[in-house]
Amino acid sequence: PVRIIRAVRFAAKLGFTLEPKTLAPVKASSALLANVPASRLFDEMIKLLQTGHSLASIEQLKKLGLSRGVFAVLDAMLTSSGDLHEGIRGNFVRQAFEDTDRRVNEGRGVSPSFMLACMLWHEVLDRWNKIRNGGEPPVPALAQAIDAVFDARIGDISGRGKLAGDMREIWMMQTRFERRSGSGVFSLIEQPRYRAGFDFLRLRADVGEIDPALADWWEDFALGSDDDRQALLADARAAQQKQPRIVRAPRPEVPAGEAPAGEAPGEDEGDEAVAADAPARKRRRRRRKPAGEGAAPAPAAE
Repeated sequence: PVRIIRAVRFAAKLGFTLEPKTLAPVKASSALLANVPASRLFDEMIKLLQTGHSLASIEQLKKLGLSRGVFAVLDAMLTSSGDLHEGIRGNFVRQAFEDTDRRVNEGRGVSPSFMLACMLWHEVLDRWNKIRNGGEPPVPALAQAIDAVFDARIGDISGRGKLAGDMREIWMMQTRFERRSGSGVFSLIEQPRYRAGFDFLRLRADVGEIDPALADWWEDFALGSDDDRQALLADARAAQQKQPRIVRAPRPEVPAGEAPAGEAPGEDEGDEAVAADAPARKRRRRRRKPAGEGAAPAPAAE
């Protein structure tokens, strides 16, 4: 059954069309792909998308009715009709594939982890936002979203450990790019996967997902001299100080004679009225005894 995927790959790479006699058994046997181990299908999908004709390969899968239901990663990336999404989500994946195809055609190496990170990013982003809206802090929320997407789309396949580690690092790095202060910026550009993380950030900026100024800042910081870096850090601090702070609204002042909020009006006055109507408590005075009264008699003189 795997030869079906190979036929798609060769047709996309060489630009030919399958003749009807070949196409008929391919469509009839497509259900047999369900018997292929997930790890084998995953490897074939990677080969299919790294031929230098990734978009053409997806189009061939669509013609054969294989763009949905065969590869879980493609199910996350494509619509129910087998097309790329509209807007930023679809443009992000399309540009990632175009960059991958260009590198392959130029004879340069490509990283499957980067390509997979691009294909699954917006599902991670959707889950991340949902968990954050539930009150979870950003970094733990992103980690939970990544684990959920791995379990749903990649599963327990051969090589997941290395791929998952690289993809996780690319995704988690996106939160660190938002912090441009302290010593963390220097340690970030020294990370082995920094270039992949930055290329991912630049791709997000190119499609309008984030402000391009953020990607420009990190590019200037990574390539700049020590003086340039200090100037960029100073600019980032100044911009952060200009941002409005969230100030809690003060409690309204209560005018004299009015009851505070949450207190029944007239409550104090009622207490005072009850106290005024209550009978006055009589103070009991101790009667002072006359001098010598009750004193012990003096002993008789001998």
